Amino acid sequence: MLLQILAHTPKWVFAIFIGLLLLGARQLRGGRVGLLRMTLMPLAMSALSFYGVVSVFGEASLALLGWAGAACAAAAYIVRRPLPAGTRYDPSARTFQLAGTGVPLALMMGIFFTKYAVGVLLVMHPQLAHQAGFAAGIGTLYGAFAGIFAARSLRLWKLAMRRDAVRFPAAIPE
Repeated sequence: MLLQILAHTPKWVFAIFIGLLLLGARQLRGGRVGLLRMTLMPLAMSALSFYGVVSVFGEASLALLGWAGAACAAAAYIVRRPLPAGTRYDPSARTFQLAGTGVPLALMMGIFFTKYAVGVLLVMHPQLAHQAGFAAGIGTLYGAFAGIFAARSLRLWKLAMRRDAVRFPAAIPE
């Protein structure tokens, strides 16, 4: 049955998989990342996770509530965690020095495989799209991915704002 599923998968799905795999694998090595790239990727991944919910469940309130609740909960948890050792911000270049990590790769693969598995399940069992528990569970899973991505970026923004605040202190009134 797995071979049958793979045979009926459009070719562009494999291209997206390879693209995400390469993008995530690049982050296994540490390096410099600019503010724009550090902001755009979490936005894109959060949008993909939200699209995963809306494309399957439409405006089903349980799916959207699950997404929003999990995104907020995951973000609130992750944003409080310390940055990995060696994370630095260079205000003059507006870049971050980041250690290599597999977290973005795991999150990207999580979103991709969730979308793929849900698509396969719905082809095989279309009635699942109308089951509240399924919608809430999938929405919650997608929301957790989005919240983690967003919070990882927010932690870096907080670092950047602290560094810029030190570099450009508020004017002292005369």
